[in-house]
Amino acid sequence: MNRSVYYNYIDEKLNLLSLRTERRGKINILDFHLHSENFYLHFFNKLYDWKLENLNAVQQNVEAIDLIDHTSKFIFQVSATNTKAKVESTLSKDILSKYPGYSFKFISIAKDASDLRAKIFSNPHNLIFNPALDIFDVNAILNYVLGLDIVKQKEIYEFIKLELGQEVDIVKLDSNLAAIINILSKEDWNDLSQLDQINSFEIERKITFNNLARAKFIIDDYKIHYGRVDSKYAQFDSFGKNKSNAVLSSIRKEYIQQKGVINDDELFFAVIEKVILKIQQSANYEEIPIDELELSVNILVVDAFIRCKIFENPENYNYATA
Repeated sequence: MNRSVYYNYIDEKLNLLSLRTERRGKINILDFHLHSENFYLHFFNKLYDWKLENLNAVQQNVEAIDLIDHTSKFIFQVSATNTKAKVESTLSKDILSKYPGYSFKFISIAKDASDLRAKIFSNPHNLIFNPALDIFDVNAILNYVLGLDIVKQKEIYEFIKLELGQEVDIVKLDSNLAAIINILSKEDWNDLSQLDQINSFEIERKITFNNLARAKFIIDDYKIHYGRVDSKYAQFDSFGKNKSNAVLSSIRKEYIQQKGVINDDELFFAVIEKVILKIQQSANYEEIPIDELELSVNILVVDAFIRCKIFENPENYNYATA
């Protein structure tokens, strides 16, 4: 397997684990939280070469501290709640005064914590704490995994496979992405009689502006279907307001999450892979052969590229004028 296969598996499992944590009922949330503590203990030790220990194994229900590394001198809070109040409540606990010179780290195991990393926190015991670096979530972890070499990615892959395997089970939800794919998959894309004119020169300018050398072939292949996708969006919107906007927003979200981590061609193909994964995880996805799914997603992502939803636009870009 190559790097992208290892990464995609790790991505899928961590996101499924996060979703499972978020949707657990109150009855067994504590048991699952303890399971997550132990998972992240071994996961972080493997990923970052740390020496974390579970403090609850030595002393039950220690306030504010779930994991601790005496070698690197930091303490970890593992939480399904990612609010400023939660972090400040943890930082205020008196037990932290016993660890001068230690760093404080916080892992949100259920939700995105990007907003939290930009906040300023009260830190009465003066622990070393840089929110931008010391607050972790699934996306931050995946960005780090993405930069690992294939040997390390394989090591992490094998660990997660042993820890989680196929056991992570979530309740799948419907998505507008899957719904539009169900519509597009029934189209005959060999029928070129419905093609509308589009400004190929402008699209070429955008391709060059974003350094898309390999992705250019995909864009050139499927840009001709822009008009047909537009008509399908109109059909889709007849089922409810904002459905097509929700699809384009979902594609854009995948683009934004990867932008800056990877760029150019790799970013374009990563968006396609992420969209495919999201569709496959949707309850309303009507399963089709993978190559047919890839065809429909390629068309959808190229359309989003043309519509200015993903990648930067050159000055005065106007794709709709022939």
